[in-house]
Amino acid sequence: MDREELARLLTPEALRLLDDVVYGSADDVVRLVSRLRAEGHDAGLVATVLSQARLRSRARAKFGEFADRMLFTEAGLEQATRLSVAAVHAGRFARAGVHWVADLGCGIGADALALAALGIDVTAVERDEVTAAIASFNLAPFANARVEHGEAEEADLAGVGGVYLDPARRSGSERLRDPADWSPSLAFAFGLADRLPTGVKLAPGIDRALLPEDAEAQWVSVDREVVEVGVWFGDLARPGVRRAALVVGRGGTAELTAAADAPDAPVRPLRSYLYEPDGAVIRARLIGDLARTLDGTMLDPDIAYVSADAAVDTPFAARFRVVADLPLDVRTLRRELSARRIGTLEIKKRGVDVDPAAFRSRLALRGHGSATLVLTRLAGARRAILAERES
Repeated sequence: MDREELARLLTPEALRLLDDVVYGSADDVVRLVSRLRAEGHDAGLVATVLSQARLRSRARAKFGEFADRMLFTEAGLEQATRLSVAAVHAGRFARAGVHWVADLGCGIGADALALAALGIDVTAVERDEVTAAIASFNLAPFANARVEHGEAEEADLAGVGGVYLDPARRSGSERLRDPADWSPSLAFAFGLADRLPTGVKLAPGIDRALLPEDAEAQWVSVDREVVEVGVWFGDLARPGVRRAALVVGRGGTAELTAAADAPDAPVRPLRSYLYEPDGAVIRARLIGDLARTLDGTMLDPDIAYVSADAAVDTPFAARFRVVADLPLDVRTLRRELSARRIGTLEIKKRGVDVDPAAFRSRLALRGHGSATLVLTRLAGARRAILAERES
């Protein structure tokens, strides 16, 4: 979105049209364009409103019903914190007794919105002029929040009680290794912790060597997708916690915490159940702790699968009942799946160089049954575990 499109959007006519538009299928959009043009609305205005309506529709996955009263940019929506996770961030500041937070690099204002909703004063700083204007619109209902257009490094922090940052990556890679690869740099972001309680949101695939030893690192997954690692300093970090895996789902939140990376569980033969740890647990390197809660063992020292004798409901892993342990051989698997009339097959792989789509095409699946096939290593040997998903 450029300044001209923003100016077109921030008019009473455009906002009124936007609230009336219901974004649907391609056919619906074509009819909607025809109707709006027939009503005499300018083509540029219609395009701007429909673009924003499309973003609002996508944003409901992150913001729920709040999306219907917000504005977005394409990049801003992509990078924005989900509201459920932003609420967790805000809760840290509230529990730490921080009454005024500087949100440096606020984007469209998701985290600032959650902070303000808890009654915390927020100064949100954004370097991009259009994005700053969008954030101002989104935060307009909160008298305790204001947006400044400027650089994070130049923000006035006098009187501020805590800082939150979401540094932008300077390239598309999630495995950046140089602290200067972010804007603002990690050196700046982490350096603020010498002065104030500080939280920093980073991509979950960050090189772990860049994480300060004195900070709490919390990997967060939402509906089984790892969305971030939060790095927390000072009063925002919990005593004795340096590694955490927070799992957010329809059933609420659950968390594993530890003072350090967890030692792995021993490697043992495959048992009755296979557990696939949530990505946040894997990233936080708490697989061993999870295995011990399940009375489970590892299948291979380098593979993040856990096996156990009992069926245990856990928010930290998906569970599969083992049906058969088979060689990773196409002819053997084709024969076995045909005998069981398996026509729908979920294929998972870990620790083996296999293209699941190409592998599936070679299995000639037929039948009405369904199953999961896990391609992996058991104590170093390539195996295919036929299983039934239970959670």
